[in-house]
Amino acid sequence: MSTVTQNEMHIGLEALKWRYATKRFNPERELTEETLNSLLEAARLAPSSYGLQPYRIFVIRDRAIREKLREAAWNQPQLTEASYVVVFAHNADFGPELVDDYIDLVARERKTNKENLSGYADFMKSKLLDLPREAKSNWTARQAYIALGNLMYAAAEMGVDSCPMEGFETEKVNEILGLEVQGLSAAVIATVGYRSEDDVTQHYPKVRKSPEVLFEYL
Repeated sequence: MSTVTQNEMHIGLEALKWRYATKRFNPERELTEETLNSLLEAARLAPSSYGLQPYRIFVIRDRAIREKLREAAWNQPQLTEASYVVVFAHNADFGPELVDDYIDLVARERKTNKENLSGYADFMKSKLLDLPREAKSNWTARQAYIALGNLMYAAAEMGVDSCPMEGFETEKVNEILGLEVQGLSAAVIATVGYRSEDDVTQHYPKVRKSPEVLFEYL
């Protein structure tokens, strides 16, 4: 089994120091398909509660759709300047099918009978299905954010710029992408590409709380 070396950990921290929430992208510099697929694979491999992945990820290439999304996001230029727009849409509600579909997948991938997984399925259902709709929606949205974090970390490691975006009108984004009819709702958007030299925010010092303020050891 491979292990992460101290040098590799240092490289990872340097990548996190390098990244920033990119406000202006260079529309002339496109991500390759290979790079895009690596970012999406990082999102796919993200952990989620019970492994259920209660969300879908939409990769927006179409220019007309991106213009509409920009209007729904208060005209923020990232939506049309970045190479790709990635929308993380979470399950607004769910029933037993969320667990049942996952159990089917586990049985196929691990080549086991579903009966062997019935106890785990019943446990998940007992913890999730009786939650109020709002609690379900909040929980699924949080899972989508974990996938966003994986994508952004992978982007930083690869020297790709990104910007997480919550500044949009959810109802309009849902309408543009036809999410409601799929039982989904937009949780967060990530734009990915390469920074513009004209983006002055890339030169701002990174501002974070000090370790003494942020961390408490008990």
